[in-house]
Amino acid sequence: MLKKPIFITNFKTYEQATGVNAVELAKVHEKVATKTGKSIGIVVTSTDLYRVSQAVNIPVFAQHVDPIDYGSFTGHVLPQNVKNAGAIGTLLNHSERRLDLEILENTIACAQKSSLVRIVCAEDPDEVAAFTAFDPDFLAFEPPELIGSRDKSVSSESPDSIRDSVNRAKGIPVLVGAGINSAEDIRVAMELGARGFLVASGVVKADDPEKALTELVMAM
Repeated sequence: MLKKPIFITNFKTYEQATGVNAVELAKVHEKVATKTGKSIGIVVTSTDLYRVSQAVNIPVFAQHVDPIDYGSFTGHVLPQNVKNAGAIGTLLNHSERRLDLEILENTIACAQKSSLVRIVCAEDPDEVAAFTAFDPDFLAFEPPELIGSRDKSVSSESPDSIRDSVNRAKGIPVLVGAGINSAEDIRVAMELGARGFLVASGVVKADDPEKALTELVMAM
């Protein structure tokens, strides 16, 4: 079981967080986790899963899997392969990789079959409520218009939506993302019931990722 609150950095496909850089950034996250005692995970590309999971002992997640089993599925991301490569779970339905509702339901089921922790992204409280029917392990609330913002966050612009999402999640832990860049963003979301955070550029593209990560996780 993952310790909560948990702070998860999505490496996306940023140059600073792929290939050899992914391994180095993963080690930074492990160092901060050890130093602070905080629960920290990372989300990496499928091609980096094995090398990263071999290099660190913190939770590693895939960025996506497909709703398939072993068979003739060239070019797809097989959940079992992700698991065997060292991932403990997967992100699903991120705003940059949205899925139709039926496909999402099937993908969640396939990920569960492979014993992957399932983090399902939702764009608003209505989606949070709807996705509870699929019984994910976490719901990640991220208003798409705030993702990547450096001066606005869901905590500063729409705190009521965090409270609403938490209330409608039916006990499923809610991660908060979208513009989370400061300790104050973390503090506000935690007071409103967030059980963790999903960030990307605020850490990956920081001038000093270790410093940025430490400041954020220490606010949890």
